[in-house]
Amino acid sequence: MKKNLKEFQQRVLNFYKENGRSLPWRETQDPYAIMVSEIMLQQTQVDRVIPKYLAFLEKFPDIKSLADGNTADLLKLWSGLGYNNRALRLQKSCQTIMKIYDGKFPAHVDALLKLPGIGPYTARSILIFAFNENVATVDTNIRRIFIHEFSLDEKTNDKELFALAEEVLPYGQSGDWHNALMDYGSKILTSRKTGIKARTKQSKFKGSNRWYRGQILKRLVVGEELEISNLIKEWKKEESFLKKIIERMEKEGLIKIDKNKLMIKN
Repeated sequence: MKKNLKEFQQRVLNFYKENGRSLPWRETQDPYAIMVSEIMLQQTQVDRVIPKYLAFLEKFPDIKSLADGNTADLLKLWSGLGYNNRALRLQKSCQTIMKIYDGKFPAHVDALLKLPGIGPYTARSILIFAFNENVATVDTNIRRIFIHEFSLDEKTNDKELFALAEEVLPYGQSGDWHNALMDYGSKILTSRKTGIKARTKQSKFKGSNRWYRGQILKRLVVGEELEISNLIKEWKKEESFLKKIIERMEKEGLIKIDKNKLMIKN
C-alpha cells in the first residue's frame, strides 16, 4: 500500500508541476483572499469566479473594508455568482473577525467553524491554502479521484474518504497537493472519463426560487424600482408564491420591503 501511495502522490504532483492551472487565488496566501475565493467557488464554475474575485478584491481588499462595506455595493459585485446570501455571510464573517479577533484572521479550525457560512470543507481549505497546514479535505473532484484510484464503492461515506485523504497527504505539501488533486480531477479523471457521478445534482435553475431571487437582486442593484404588484403581473405568478420568496429574502437581510416597494437593505 505504501508503495502505491508514493506512486500515486508522485504522479499527481508531477502532473500539477507540468500542467497546473494559473489561478489568481493561487498567487496569494492571504487568508482573507483565500476565504473570498473559497466562498465564491462554492457551486460556481472557476471561469465565472475569476473576474468576480478580482473585482471583489479591488473593491474590498481586506477584512476591514468588507466588514464596513455597503450592502448594495457588495451584492452588485456578487451579482452573477448566485446564492447571494453567501455574500452576506462572508461580510458577517469579516465583521466577526474584526469584533472578536481584532481583525486578525483565526488560524484554527474550531474558530473558523464558528464564522457565518464557514463549514468543515471551507475551514479546512483556508488552513490548507493560506497556512499550508497538514490537514486534508475532500471535494467532488478529490472524491472521484479516490474512488477511481483506490477502487472504492461510489457509496463510500465521508468518514472513510477523509481517513484516506489524511493517509495520502504528503507532509508539508498540503497546499500544492490539494491544488494538484483538483486539477487532476478536472483535467484527467473527469466525471465523463470515469463514469463516477457527483453525489448531488443541481436542480433546474430557470423558473426556480433561486432564479426569481436572482432576478430581483440583479434589477435592484442597478437601481431599478421594483414593486411587488408589478412583479406579480410581469411574471404571471401567484401572489403567495412571490411574497413567500420576497419575505424570505427580507428575513435573510438581502432586501427590505417598504409597503409595496422592494429595496436593497443597506
